[in-house]
Amino acid sequence: MELPASSIIDIACVAGEPSGDMLAAGVIAELSQRYPNSCMHGIGGPKMAASGFDVEWPMEKLAVRGYVEALKQLPQILGIRRELIRSLDKQPPNLFLGIDAPDFNLGVEKHLKSRGVKTAHFISPSIWAWRKERIRKIEEAVEHLFCIFPFEPELYRNTEVKAHYVGHPLASSIPLVPNPEAAKSSLGIKNGAPVIAVLPGSRASEIDLVGPGFIQAIAHMAREYQGALNVLIPVAMPSLRGPLEQLLNRYLSDSANVFIQLLDGQSSLVLEAADVVLIASGTATLEAALWKKPMVISYTVPALTAWIMRRQGYLPYIGLPNILAGEFLVPEILQEEAQPANLAAAVLSWLDDPARVSQLKERFTLIHEQLQRPTNSMVADLIGDIIESR
Repeated sequence: MELPASSIIDIACVAGEPSGDMLAAGVIAELSQRYPNSCMHGIGGPKMAASGFDVEWPMEKLAVRGYVEALKQLPQILGIRRELIRSLDKQPPNLFLGIDAPDFNLGVEKHLKSRGVKTAHFISPSIWAWRKERIRKIEEAVEHLFCIFPFEPELYRNTEVKAHYVGHPLASSIPLVPNPEAAKSSLGIKNGAPVIAVLPGSRASEIDLVGPGFIQAIAHMAREYQGALNVLIPVAMPSLRGPLEQLLNRYLSDSANVFIQLLDGQSSLVLEAADVVLIASGTATLEAALWKKPMVISYTVPALTAWIMRRQGYLPYIGLPNILAGEFLVPEILQEEAQPANLAAAVLSWLDDPARVSQLKERFTLIHEQLQRPTNSMVADLIGDIIESR
């Protein structure tokens, strides 16, 4: 029996970063259209708000990456979680939907599940890469898991978690065949020079740690490349523009043959326009793969965080395109190796090897086809079924 469109449903939701904001926004828009009387609220970002979500706390409060970095913000984050749980205990929702952010959401989900609230989680924590012990914590907290990669449901076969493969929403929103020339035109790029997209991350901590090396890599490219270069840097959040401008002024004030644009948001358009991408490890690497872009993946974290992650790692790669392919399709230059000269050389090598780029695009097209599902509709169907089952 289908949940009537006139139903008044209450869904609490938490997303902790821009990638989660993007993932949740499409589902919220779909649910708002199906159930106009629904109330969706919690922690989220601007895309969720534009889709009809009531942002009670901004997601920037949770946007922390890495063990050491999280310790600095832990008191504030725990305070928000306590306040959220108190609010949901007072007025329990029909469903709690956690969007990624497992370190925050699994604790909330476990508490609510113990009190009879339906719990669902969108995106399986990456137990296939590291921290396999999390599977028991997931089982204690989550009833329904919406998986974005086809191999994930099998991981939960011997648990009580109902795991559903729903595809990745980006695979439906990004065309199988991009139009980079139209994207370049939209961005006003007419000089014919190669376009390098530089994405150093969406958190302040990432700009601090990854940003200097990425910006210095642009300076190396300017010196080594024989000709002009267009460099596009999408700014994930307004608060990151100032730090990026400071880095550009420090390292690139005299590079006359590099044309740099800092763009508020517009990461999808930037990736479509790019010839090569220099990118911090994260969800954005999958987006770059869906746009069929050759890339260099890099990341830098404090030494203690790196040590912990290495001890818990199970795969030889960290980039989503390589994980999905099961091999190093694109280079990963991490930690001590992530020197500006190394990054610059790896990026420029793509410009000199069109045959390699063509082969990469074929592999990325196959991945795109695997991930293409009506994700937002499938998740909305499942949520309707879960709520109706009460």
